Amino acid sequence: MRILAIDFETANPNPSSACAIGAVLADREHVLYEYTSLIRPPTQWFAFTPIHGLRWPDCEAAPAFPAVWDEVLLVAQEADVLVAHNASFDFGVIRACCRHYRLPPPAHPFACSVRLARQAWGLPANGLAALSERFGIALNHHEALSDARACALIVQRLMNEGYDPRDALISRGHVTT
Repeated sequence: MRILAIDFETANPNPSSACAIGAVLADREHVLYEYTSLIRPPTQWFAFTPIHGLRWPDCEAAPAFPAVWDEVLLVAQEADVLVAHNASFDFGVIRACCRHYRLPPPAHPFACSVRLARQAWGLPANGLAALSERFGIALNHHEALSDARACALIVQRLMNEGYDPRDALISRGHVTT
């Protein structure tokens, strides 16, 4: 099984304000491909700079979501399922951006690695930072590619312990925006 772990950073509370993406294609044993890009959000309002360090000047010349999403969808063709840590956030960003730019949403099932980790390990803390520390995964938290990579490595570990990411779906694909 192949997964595509995705992580977004947003400029502000509006879910259509994606300003960075990281995507990591992996199977049970290997990271097969990594992609990251800054994204030019629809407005110049950056409220989350203290979290991820990105500002309008960083993203002003970046491609808008449609161009970046086209690249991600090419890689997604190789994946059986899309995953994200706290997937309701990332899936919400995808849905909002697709709605904003009048793009079809992805046809892939979308799974949550937090949900799967809770099912598998029952740990008191299942956040990306806590799981990365527990399993020795390098993490530059709130840097989109680092977060996506950590998510992929956590899901690899889960798959190797016999868990199927599709057991933690938040979307079965073909969802309307």
